[in-house]
Amino acid sequence: MEIISHIHHIARSFTLVVLFLAWNCKAETPSGYSNAARQLDLLLQDYAYRAFDRPHTGIPYDGAVPSNLTGIKVAVLRLRCGSLRTRGFHRYKEFDIPTGVIVQPYVKRLAFVYQNLGNWSSFYYPLQGYTYLAPVLGLLAYSAANLSAIGLSELDIMASSSPISIKFNDVNPVPSVIPAKCVKFHLNGTIEFTDLISGNVCMTFRQGHFSIVVNSSGIVLSPAPAPTPIPSHGKGHKSKVWKIVVSVVGGLVGLLLLILLVAWLASYRKKKKLAEMQRREEVGEVLQMGLVGNTRIPVAPMTRTKPAIENDYVP
Repeated sequence: MEIISHIHHIARSFTLVVLFLAWNCKAETPSGYSNAARQLDLLLQDYAYRAFDRPHTGIPYDGAVPSNLTGIKVAVLRLRCGSLRTRGFHRYKEFDIPTGVIVQPYVKRLAFVYQNLGNWSSFYYPLQGYTYLAPVLGLLAYSAANLSAIGLSELDIMASSSPISIKFNDVNPVPSVIPAKCVKFHLNGTIEFTDLISGNVCMTFRQGHFSIVVNSSGIVLSPAPAPTPIPSHGKGHKSKVWKIVVSVVGGLVGLLLLILLVAWLASYRKKKKLAEMQRREEVGEVLQMGLVGNTRIPVAPMTRTKPAIENDYVP
């Protein structure tokens, strides 16, 4: 069973790569919904469905994303379409889904994939001239008929009676004179700005990606008092001085290490030569080399034989 599961996992990953390549071959979508964002939706749908382990209807499951997307959160919730329309779903993460939601085309069960892009928000949804005050949140609906499926197309959902509310947590504060706006990235690539409700709540009748933004020019022109700036050239000068000091010290340390290395090598060679001479002395006397004709051969040192008296007789 483990081998079959492993093969199935490889097949899903291979299919996902093929889908990514197919998306890259398509033309650019309208501003606000790039190919990178659509590829991310495909990837997060796959990883969200992997969180279904003995799934139960009406219970959210948190998924895990690849390590190269750390900071993004994903979750999935499976519901019966009939129950969704008559009961809605209260507090699915930041989303509050009311009654009366219509799903097209009709499926018996659907799955809501939740996305929180965190610090990746401006990367996948760049919005020139605006600053994000909250992360981009996504709510996308898919068929839950096959929980092993990947590359699914989104279902079309619409709140018919009251809108879906998104209550953002940890919204970055801005001066009260600068109005913040809700921004919605529709699946067709268009961008829509609406007013905030109660400071941190946005409303929508359809699925998509949502956040709270503020005009960047308003932040720059903020009348809030600013501290006296420190001259930039002073910081730059100190930084340059430190760089020079570090470079000089580093050079001196490197030179010192080089000198120590050369001295050690010289000492090592000297000790090795002395040890070799001692070894030769222990073996025996080394004969001197002499020249006989054109050939150098070892010769014994020459000594004179002292004369000796053959007997004690003296004439």
